[in-house]
Amino acid sequence: MSDTIDTDLPAAPDSAGRIIDEPLEQAISSRYLAYALSTITSRALPDVRDGLKPVHRRLLYAMRDLKLDPDSAFKKSARVVGDVMGRFHPHGDQSIYDALVRLAQDFNVRYPLVDGQGNFGNIDGDNPAAMRYTESRMTVAAELLLDGLDEDAVDFRPNYSGEEQEPVVLPGGFPNLLANGALGIAVGMATSIPPHNVAELIDAALHLVEHPDTPARELVRFVPGPDFPTGGVMVEGAEAVAEAYATGRGAFRLRARWEVEEQARGMWRIVVTEIPWQVPKAKLIEQVADLLEAKKLPLVSDIRDESDERVRIVIEPRARNVEPAVLMESLFRLTPLETRVSLNMNVLDAQGAPRVMDLREVLQAWLDHRREVLQRRSRFRLAKIEARLEVLTGFIIAYLNLDEVIRIIREEDDPRAELMRTFALTEVQAEAILNMRLRSLRKLEEMELRREHETLVRERESVIALLSDDGQQWTRIGEQLRETRKAFGPDTPFGRRRCVIADAPEPVEVSVDAFVAREPITVILSRAGWIRALKGHVDDLDGVKFRESDGLALSLKAQTTDRIILFATDGRAFTLGGDKLPGGRGFGEPVRLMLELSDKDDIAAMFVHDPTVRRLVAGDDGYGFVVPEAEMLAQKRAGKLVLNVGDGARAVVATPVGGDHVALTTDGRRLLICALAEIPEMARGRGVKLVAMKDSHLVDARTFPAVEGFSWIDSAGRLRVLAEWETYVGRRATTGRAAPQGFPRSNRMDGR
Repeated sequence: MSDTIDTDLPAAPDSAGRIIDEPLEQAISSRYLAYALSTITSRALPDVRDGLKPVHRRLLYAMRDLKLDPDSAFKKSARVVGDVMGRFHPHGDQSIYDALVRLAQDFNVRYPLVDGQGNFGNIDGDNPAAMRYTESRMTVAAELLLDGLDEDAVDFRPNYSGEEQEPVVLPGGFPNLLANGALGIAVGMATSIPPHNVAELIDAALHLVEHPDTPARELVRFVPGPDFPTGGVMVEGAEAVAEAYATGRGAFRLRARWEVEEQARGMWRIVVTEIPWQVPKAKLIEQVADLLEAKKLPLVSDIRDESDERVRIVIEPRARNVEPAVLMESLFRLTPLETRVSLNMNVLDAQGAPRVMDLREVLQAWLDHRREVLQRRSRFRLAKIEARLEVLTGFIIAYLNLDEVIRIIREEDDPRAELMRTFALTEVQAEAILNMRLRSLRKLEEMELRREHETLVRERESVIALLSDDGQQWTRIGEQLRETRKAFGPDTPFGRRRCVIADAPEPVEVSVDAFVAREPITVILSRAGWIRALKGHVDDLDGVKFRESDGLALSLKAQTTDRIILFATDGRAFTLGGDKLPGGRGFGEPVRLMLELSDKDDIAAMFVHDPTVRRLVAGDDGYGFVVPEAEMLAQKRAGKLVLNVGDGARAVVATPVGGDHVALTTDGRRLLICALAEIPEMARGRGVKLVAMKDSHLVDARTFPAVEGFSWIDSAGRLRVLAEWETYVGRRATTGRAAPQGFPRSNRMDGR
């Protein structure tokens, strides 16, 4: 076998085996930076000058090339999308169609740039029909953005294939960025600009033309806030609005517009006529219905959609004595009937750099762009005038020397060169004379040419004066703005402000009860620490079942709207909502799963919170004090420390204060009655010594008024009254006397 190598194999390409020695971190960083820059500048952020992203700009330019002006016939949207994708935007057709659809949705865009025919979606959130079924053309607003494109108003650049040209930016005949707003998320930055009223924006721009140093805060008197296409009521404070426009960042609080519709027999209902911007109506109603089913809207009995072309959402109250404002406040807090629309004016400036601008900077950038467009269009017109004047001058010379011109054309071999030599004509003039029709040799035509020449000369002087005078340029821009304002003024269909600007609403007190259906419950806590809530107020608890070797420890009657306080043996108070307790069908749930309660501690007392009540709390070491129940209310699962118990001691008492004396019992069968005034009121702490004990512990405490006397419940459930209770009265921190005959062996005064 031969060991030679066949060298006739095809040569490897130059790039084969090419290895780039570059650190991975640097390679990833540079490539990700390029991707991020492309996303920021070519997809997500709009240009401050025309307010458009590349896909929107390409859509309008392609529709212009397709002659889809407002007066022309519609064409299939698929035709537009295909043209944009094939010529300018090499991305997915669905993303291009989505952009086209949004420009046609009058509930998303304040001034639609596309006039759509067919199903372009609706405010319910339904999807539009496929692009093969819908048709589209431009609107007058889109025409205004494109006006001047044939007059060298903006720069062009090659498309992605280099075969055609596309505009870098549109002339932007109205402030589209603020008028229609923009939403976009790039890499590391985002933009969120709500729509505004064009007439108000132009008023602010006109003021800025006359007073260029006006700060953004002062422009707020012309632009009081966004103007959303779906209307609604903006209730953001004036200072917050001014701050948002002055910094370019902020948010606007937007509410649905509603009214009360009177019914028979004193009943009424709420009718919502406008909903916040970009809130799908169908999902809004579905969310409210879910809250109704979950019983989180107890003031509302029903909601239904009666909308046709206009929004009409009917909300029925549960009772006629409910205040409409309170009902709506509960809906505003829990549903998208109130939203916050963010403002983040992060845009690409004239140099293509992303930055956050304030209101003045955005308007000034648009005005500067309009000035540049005016200058470029004026220079373009000046060039056209110069070219026409050159031709007209040649025509006039030809008329003055008509016979000689005819002779040269008939007899000379090179009439153009001879005309140029004889009459000192330019090549353009000579060519124009040679191309002139015979019918133009009338005397009347000569007079018309002279008039046209004089008119163009005056226009040329006017254009030159305009280009050389900044004041004239701003005056002309002001005239253009006023003409634009006429098309978008308050008297026009699109010009009327839709969103109402209202003062920030006064706070409406909506208690927790308003969000929970009020129903009676019986709360049961077992000895093992399992808690549950039985429906209704149950008097006989003998039939309640517990786990094996477990039984009833504490119970109380409450409402689902109540807050239940549990006082633990470690001196902490915990709070549970009545509506949050597990149902009574099973054995409930361990209370330790709901609270941060250690295994060595138990619940000493359980009661319904009443902020007007005071309670006597004490530990079995005999120390205690009086505390308002409001101080026992806890906000966290960890509870709130109320009583500092000593080492080895446990909290055992949390009894309500109702009288002027306190009865204290110990497990040494001692009873002490002292004046309540001797016990201090505190928010937290250890308190004072209530009763002196030797080798015993405090068991129970109860307050009572002296006029009613002292009594207790014996083990048989009978009320026992102590006739000579005054003999047991002593000073606080004494040992008291032996309990009277018949006193419960448990040393508790409730008979347990």
